[in-house]
Amino acid sequence: MTITIYGIKSCGTMKKAFTKLDELAVIYNFHDYKKQGIDKESVQRWVNILGIDKVLNKRGTTWRKLSDEQKAAADANETTAIELLLANTSMLKRPIVEGQIESKNQARSVLLCGFDEADYEANLL
Repeated sequence: MTITIYGIKSCGTMKKAFTKLDELAVIYNFHDYKKQGIDKESVQRWVNILGIDKVLNKRGTTWRKLSDEQKAAADANETTAIELLLANTSMLKRPIVEGQIESKNQARSVLLCGFDEADYEANLL
């Protein structure tokens, strides 16, 4: 099982996710957006699978600090939104959990965005 959890260490939601992963005995790697950045390919993959509305956090202070023009451009164009996410990793919803798990001797892909305890239990056991 190879799982990576992406986010920011100090985030309260991240702490809940770490606790749940530990409870489920899931071995994971942690990728800190703030310290390590994130590559365009990963963000594009997440957006392709989950949609920009799921990946882009519009409830945080970083989004609110953007100009109206930047917000409108991100809303109008997915490529512009992805570029903003790459430049402002705090706007990436967190955590994002991605990887392969083995269940009943079968490997399967997992991609979760945000923290929902029931989703973690359903997808990571």
